Amino acid sequence: MLEAERKTDKHVLYKRSVQDAEAEVRFFNRVYRKLRGKIPLILREDFCGTAAVASEWVRSHEARRAYGIDLHLPTLRWGIDHHLKSLGKDASRVNLIHGNVLDRHPFKADVVAALNFSYFTFKERPLMLRYAKGVRQALAKDGIFVMDIFGGTDAMEVSEEETDHGDFIYVWDQASYNPVTGHIQCHIHFKMPGGRIMRRAFTYDWRLWTIPEMTDILLEAGFRDVQVYWEGTDKSSGDGNGVFRVTKRGDDSECYISYLVGVK
Repeated sequence: MLEAERKTDKHVLYKRSVQDAEAEVRFFNRVYRKLRGKIPLILREDFCGTAAVASEWVRSHEARRAYGIDLHLPTLRWGIDHHLKSLGKDASRVNLIHGNVLDRHPFKADVVAALNFSYFTFKERPLMLRYAKGVRQALAKDGIFVMDIFGGTDAMEVSEEETDHGDFIYVWDQASYNPVTGHIQCHIHFKMPGGRIMRRAFTYDWRLWTIPEMTDILLEAGFRDVQVYWEGTDKSSGDGNGVFRVTKRGDDSECYISYLVGVK
């Protein structure tokens, strides 16, 4: 990819703004080793998009394999061209599936991950429960299910938040929220040099699920435990410090991002 194209490719901009695949893999590894006393080897990345996490997973250990599942074929193809090809021969340890995460697949995973709130696409409780049950069945006997989740009072407001990345500005646009249904519509825009705006580079039509709701669903699906990993606070800035620890009590935050870990 040419440098000019790279700077205007929405998937590149998304990765720079939103994703930290190395940090995700470190978190999976830390949690799994704490629970099981060994390293996990097989990852299933649901709603994998460009498979950035699946690619980093196999890069992190020579014995690891990854499966990525997504419905959007062009995005999967982008991931093959820009993530898998960079792995060289190790790309053979990544299997990308153009399919539905609700379907059964003929493999078991040590870790199933649903990141970037992608599972919020399931708006009805019966469908979310079906998904959770399917994930549990897809896990090895000592597997874990990792999901990130966001919330707080700010998550229920129509608002825009900008983050300056130097050569572009990332805009998180919470365009609408319905408190009766919990439905939320969000967009990602990118402001480029020279005043150009890449509007609605990504759009999400979700239900804003809460930690107690998802905990109840996971337990009903058969997980024996659900752990909440809460992000610590940087004392100087008041922002999150990127360190997530198990807790039974979170801060009364206007906005938070946490992890839920379903333990089989």
